[in-house]
Amino acid sequence: MKRLKIWFRQLRASFQTRSFRIGGYSVAATAIVVAIAVAVNLLVGALPASMTQFDTTANQLFTLSQQTKNMVSGLEQDVTIYWVVRSGYEQSYLEALLDQYKALSDHIQVVKKDPDVNPSFIQQYTDTYYENSLIVESGDKYRYIDYGDIFVMDYEAYYYYGEQSWSFNGESEITSAIDYCLSDNLPKIYLLTGHGEMSLAGSFATAVEKANLETEELSLLTLEAVPDDADCLLILGPQRDISQEEAAKIQDYLSRGGKVVYVSDPPQEGTSLTNLESIMAYYGLSAAEGIVVESNQNYYVWGMPYYLLPDLNSHITTTPLMEEGYAVLLPLAQGLTVSDVENENISTTELLTTSDSAFSKTAGYRMNTYEKEEGDIDGPFALAVAASETLDDGIYSDVVWISSTSLLDEQTNEMVSGGNQDFFLNILNFLCDAQESSISIHAKSLSTEYLTMQSSTVTWLTVLVVGVIPVAYLTVGILIWFRRKRK
Repeated sequence: MKRLKIWFRQLRASFQTRSFRIGGYSVAATAIVVAIAVAVNLLVGALPASMTQFDTTANQLFTLSQQTKNMVSGLEQDVTIYWVVRSGYEQSYLEALLDQYKALSDHIQVVKKDPDVNPSFIQQYTDTYYENSLIVESGDKYRYIDYGDIFVMDYEAYYYYGEQSWSFNGESEITSAIDYCLSDNLPKIYLLTGHGEMSLAGSFATAVEKANLETEELSLLTLEAVPDDADCLLILGPQRDISQEEAAKIQDYLSRGGKVVYVSDPPQEGTSLTNLESIMAYYGLSAAEGIVVESNQNYYVWGMPYYLLPDLNSHITTTPLMEEGYAVLLPLAQGLTVSDVENENISTTELLTTSDSAFSKTAGYRMNTYEKEEGDIDGPFALAVAASETLDDGIYSDVVWISSTSLLDEQTNEMVSGGNQDFFLNILNFLCDAQESSISIHAKSLSTEYLTMQSSTVTWLTVLVVGVIPVAYLTVGILIWFRRKRK
């Protein structure tokens, strides 16, 4: 008992020592810091991702475009994004992107669905699925987004060069799906067939679909008229002329407020598209003979004067490209000219134009020099023109003529980082009155992107890198050597 009392006295005395007091302060301070850290973490966890996550990637992988921000922040209808993924298998890029969507609107809800736990739920939407796929649903409409459409591999680059080139297409897919679920009626675009026309393919077909524009082929050989539900008629690179009867049907469609996009090529020798061009002539539009060549290096690329890099003129279809610094590239184009017409209700806008020093080689595909020769036609030219006629009852007919089908070429589009595709989509959305709800968001590359420069810029950079910099470096070295030698 006595020993126990002694032990208690010693214990009480130890509590009163200076070391204990200092240690007690340290413990208390540590507890306060831990409590503050827990409180801060709880507070930060409650904040939206836009305030707590910062995008430090080179190409802003997780930064949403202004188009997405405008759409999602203005939602008035609930949208649920089902994330098909097992616990622990969440793709980090996708998770960061979905956090950004949730932060924009209380109407966005992200729900994880384990395919092993909820197989019957997922089978309501798709028969086959992959981990980290998405289902976007609102009301009675939904769209399934496959994982392979979110992370897209360039198989052509892999096949030809053995390079794995990947793009992250999450934002475009999700925003397009949300727009689809909220849209009551989708614009209908018909593609004319029967004359060797091109079809929409590859990324252009995908982009049109993701812009929520429905497409269907149309032959006027068997129909009495262009269907009433046609928001736009596409005529893509026909190899033969249409008949007079078909031309009359298209003219009738335009007289009812129709919209036509005509994408042409310089015709092969002996080919005439008289009936097609008569439709354009009504609006004062015509094509010069031959292929346009530029003599101003600022207006072509890759050292090829027929790879045209035209000026973009202010219009609802070109202004977004101008604001974002995109270019349009048109190899092998016809020169278009605009003439005055007696109909004062018709107005025209040249969308893409050459330099004043451009000319058209009348030899066409048989040209053997880029120099101007006798018989060649002086420019400048338009390479894309929009024309409109004001009709009765406040409606309009519109035509757009683009003078090179290379606008729709995949590689050409890549050379200008998608500028051609954006221009084409802007035209369709303009004609279909779908500008405000149209989706034209670029996939973000996870690998190398093209850098396209004017030929004049390439020349100056070559002179700078090969000539100026080495000479300057050598000169400085000689001066330093002379100074040291004098000392």
